[in-house]
Amino acid sequence: MDIWERQRRSGPMLVFGTLLFVDVLRVWLPSTITIFGQAGATPPAHLGGFALLWFVLPFAVVWLWDDRFSDWPRRLLMNGSAVGLAGCRAALLFVHGGQPQLYVASAGVLCGLIWLVVQAMDGAPPVPGVPAGIALAAAGHLALGTVDLTWTGTWWAVVIVALELLAFLVFAIRRPWDVGTLSTGWSTAGPVLFLASVVVLSPAATMVEVSYLAGAPGGDLAGPGVGVSVSAWLGLLFVLPVVAFWRGMIRLSNGMPEVIIIFGVLLVVCVAVYMYVPVHGYGPIFRLAAIGFGAWALGRCLSVTWQGETYRPVLTGLSALGGMLLFAVAAVVYYAAYDLGYPNRWVPVVVAGYVALRASAFAGRGEIVDERDMRWSYVVLSVLMTGLFGLIGLGPTPPERPELRSVRLVAYNIRMGFGLDGTFDPSAAAAAVRQQHPDVVVLSEVDRGWLLNGGHDTLAILARKLGMRYTFAPAADPVWGDAVLTNLPVTSRKSVALSADGAPTGAQALGVTVRAGNREIAVVSTHIQPPAGRAPLTQARQISDFATRFGGDRPTIVAGDLNIQPGDESMDAFASSGFADALAGFRPLPTFPADHPTQQIDHVLVRGGLTASEPAVGSTTASDHAPLAVTLTW
Repeated sequence: MDIWERQRRSGPMLVFGTLLFVDVLRVWLPSTITIFGQAGATPPAHLGGFALLWFVLPFAVVWLWDDRFSDWPRRLLMNGSAVGLAGCRAALLFVHGGQPQLYVASAGVLCGLIWLVVQAMDGAPPVPGVPAGIALAAAGHLALGTVDLTWTGTWWAVVIVALELLAFLVFAIRRPWDVGTLSTGWSTAGPVLFLASVVVLSPAATMVEVSYLAGAPGGDLAGPGVGVSVSAWLGLLFVLPVVAFWRGMIRLSNGMPEVIIIFGVLLVVCVAVYMYVPVHGYGPIFRLAAIGFGAWALGRCLSVTWQGETYRPVLTGLSALGGMLLFAVAAVVYYAAYDLGYPNRWVPVVVAGYVALRASAFAGRGEIVDERDMRWSYVVLSVLMTGLFGLIGLGPTPPERPELRSVRLVAYNIRMGFGLDGTFDPSAAAAAVRQQHPDVVVLSEVDRGWLLNGGHDTLAILARKLGMRYTFAPAADPVWGDAVLTNLPVTSRKSVALSADGAPTGAQALGVTVRAGNREIAVVSTHIQPPAGRAPLTQARQISDFATRFGGDRPTIVAGDLNIQPGDESMDAFASSGFADALAGFRPLPTFPADHPTQQIDHVLVRGGLTASEPAVGSTTASDHAPLAVTLTW
């Protein structure tokens, strides 16, 4: 069987297998953090070791795929791992939370890795099946509003997954092939999965950049680096990187080395632009362009990695698993930085460099094949992009509410949407907020696309469920920060970065002015990151100074997870600027941990004549914090 026939026969199998593997990863990654890692309580070395273990174990099966073994052991390994992957994917629809979720997802990752490496050792070319599966998973994630089928809790999710499993098993259950050449391109599968999930094929990342563009005041593209709600139709902009990726990948040619080197350099430059260009000013334009051109460059780099070479299966298997291990190491190193406090933006750039180098090594080896003409797609995409960009910022203005004499405010650290049991349950978080009938919601630990947490745009999901508009400001990076949700008219927005002062994760203060009744109210959303062993005096003073300037002579509210207790010296920093503890007369009001609150580290501080009443602490465990609500009257 020549490589063309293997490419034809393995394509559908690899598409659906990769789709299932990505779906399992989206559950396994946050389960590792929230359940095994206990949201930072487990030492980073133990957490990283646990994560890498599942990518190291499959190396043991490589030696079983050897000419010394008969067809039956190899067939059992191939089909058993396929059934294991499918079974774990199905089980994750019903196993939610705790250790069962963690270990079912871990078993799914293990089976998926074994199945993928067996395909590599059996001669299946990775292109176009594996990258097509990654692109299909990304498109499906967008169609579901970045909520995985695992977390929807609907009957139709079961139907969709059942159809995926059926399609996969129909193609995956087979006998091993007897081939002479194996593809070395499998070494790029893991790095491509990392780059696609973090940058070029992340629907959440694309939509976040669009929200930054929409946050530009008065149509001025030189925006302040604040994201706002955008039309759901703008999700179709994700067609651009998907088509660019596919367009680049299916041009299966031998690729002159000089040309592939150019595309490799373009890939590295695009990833570097996305990682290093800030979100304020014209940054979102460059970052959106980097996503689109990066997807195209990544596809072109992949277009030469399908060729076959005469290698021993063991060497091919080790190469494939080495690439997947690189995915795991890159993910651990990149996201551990937010706990350990070292620079991490270089990680995706290095991974892009690896893919570029591997592509240049493959270039010029194979035959020239017919290239598909898709020039019509440029015209269609140009028209689509022009029309969709016209929708940015064109949503209706919220109506004035002159009768208001008070606002109901909720402050809630949502822990990226994951409950204490490790499940992603934005519906429960939204229900807890909705129960308080808020006019303004202040959110902390808002994740808008971290691969580590499954790639969800948690803010957009909550905003849809609550029927509210959001304003978002980045803190640790462009897709993690704090937000304000409201349906009151917003008249101004501003964000300021806070000094790290020894804390590993970045912090910011977001100011939003809302019109309530006959006056404007300034709301500042923030999440203090205390330095180890010291009071966060530096950040507290910076927040109080910013809130004083931003609020001016308007009534002003500072709210969020301040990570300080009543009576701490950091509270005095706010008091010295005129901010009173709005809930001082109603204690105790503990908010952390959510299942048995003993500490009040979430606060509402006010100045300018606001008085507090009707305080409430929610009882949900949809986060590790309980939501804190209060009515503020003028």
